[in-house]
Amino acid sequence: QLRLVESGGGSVQAGGSLRLSCTASGSTSDYYAIGWFRRQAPEQDFEGVSCISISDGRTYYRDSVKGRFTISRDNAKNTVYLQMNSLKPEDTAVYYCTTGPGYVCHEAPRNLEVWGQGTLVTVSS
Repeated sequence: QLRLVESGGGSVQAGGSLRLSCTASGSTSDYYAIGWFRRQAPEQDFEGVSCISISDGRTYYRDSVKGRFTISRDNAKNTVYLQMNSLKPEDTAVYYCTTGPGYVCHEAPRNLEVWGQGTLVTVSS
């Protein structure tokens, strides 16, 4: 059974950078993409941040992170990275690595089958 484990969260000041990692144990062959979702407060909805196709590397970014975040993958290490630069206080959230049917970022969170435990990113002004 596929398991996703995130790492790399932390606290930075606005304008700083962090790199998140998502390592998969188990086979990803049933899935097309892996992505990052975030939730800024427990009562708020999850939002898709960025996704990458496992096979061909096609990427998606939500508008608010374009030009600041970069998603990449290392298939040999079964790891997906999210490089986050020029961080803003509004990027503060718990970030989750996830996958499921379809292109992930275009799916409703309830349809995604596998979730990591989440990693907290805090950006102070």
